[in-house]
Amino acid sequence: MLLDKTLQSIEQIIKKYRVYLVGGYIRNYLINKETSLDKDLVCIEGANQLAEEIKEHLKGTLIELDSINQIYRVVLADKNYFDIAQAVNKDIVQDAKRRDFTINSVFYDLNEKEFFDPLDGIKDIKNKTIRTYSLDNMIDDPLRFLRLFRFFSTFGYTIDSKLIEFSKENFYLIKNCAKERINQEIIEIFKGDFLVETLLLMYELGVLEVIFPFIKEIKRVPPNSHHHLDLVHHSIETVNNIRIKDPLLKIAALYHDIGKPSTWTIEPKGRHRFIGHDLEGAKIAKEELLNLKFSNKQVSFICDMIKFHIYPATLVNCEDKKKAFARFTRKLGQNTPLVVELSRADRLSARGEAVSEDMVNRALNHLEELLDYYNKVQLEVKNPKSLLNGREIMEITNLKPSKKVGIIIEALIEAQLLGEVRTKQEAIDFIKTRFLN
Repeated sequence: MLLDKTLQSIEQIIKKYRVYLVGGYIRNYLINKETSLDKDLVCIEGANQLAEEIKEHLKGTLIELDSINQIYRVVLADKNYFDIAQAVNKDIVQDAKRRDFTINSVFYDLNEKEFFDPLDGIKDIKNKTIRTYSLDNMIDDPLRFLRLFRFFSTFGYTIDSKLIEFSKENFYLIKNCAKERINQEIIEIFKGDFLVETLLLMYELGVLEVIFPFIKEIKRVPPNSHHHLDLVHHSIETVNNIRIKDPLLKIAALYHDIGKPSTWTIEPKGRHRFIGHDLEGAKIAKEELLNLKFSNKQVSFICDMIKFHIYPATLVNCEDKKKAFARFTRKLGQNTPLVVELSRADRLSARGEAVSEDMVNRALNHLEELLDYYNKVQLEVKNPKSLLNGREIMEITNLKPSKKVGIIIEALIEAQLLGEVRTKQEAIDFIKTRFLN
């Protein structure tokens, strides 16, 4: 920790103040977890002057987060940043007692080079326990109710029973927090190694639907002949079966069947149908995701995952698989492996009585074929380039600029992906045969 170059660079400045390092940086250090780029400093007094000096010395940018409580941020060019705060009432013990959880209340005196642990935070880290000094601390900043589940998802620590009950009763206060802050915590939750346990706990406590309102709707859909789980648990199981560490893909997995309640029908023989739930789901999810302050790019990605999650399964019985695979990879591009992964996870999470082991294995083998095809042509998928440009195509066909020229280019690229066209002359022959005869 003392070899940290950023801390070393401000060593002379720190000597003028009583400064402690605290929070996630210390916690992660104590559990041998990679430390984050942000560092929380607590200053007994003079936090504003300390922030200004660090800013000047490191040529950073100073942001005033809270002038009344003297909380500042200095952002550096290498993405490191310091959060610098004045100790509560200029008292380090009171400051510790006001922090969210004891695992984040361990201080390191940067001048004396020693730990200060007034609330036994190190003991709680060793015992893998999440607790708070005072339940009122949660009310001070209701985002802490969500941070509780973030830390559970990250570390898998046992949550103090009183804290669990208090969170269950007061989680609704999260609605008073800025959506941008909620969004950041959601992303962190979905990065965690204990994500599935977290989602199950949040659902059991009735707080999952406070963050994700669609849970209220999908929990109406029970198990059926193709699904051994109700829709909420099917969705969480789909998250569980995602092998790629991508929080947005896992969010898409939770959302993937959001369109089912509005497309739900039951046939006379009792079969449950959800025709068009993929397209409907993509539409419904967009509004909710934007409301949760996901970026347009993130929303587009998640909605595409929802929209296309059953697409790979529709290719199983195609007569010309190679051509179907080419069209699929052309449409999905670099997202092909992610859609395939979501489709695989979905398939593994639906094991109703009407689903045989042979059906599952056949679907999984098909998805492997699709992925193998993508891996062979991925360079062309990532950088699709027609052997002939638009001007050359117009000369061959005597066409003027039009949509048809675009259609010919798309057809030519598809033929290239299929290996039917490899040279410029073959491209010319392809166009003459396909579009001029």
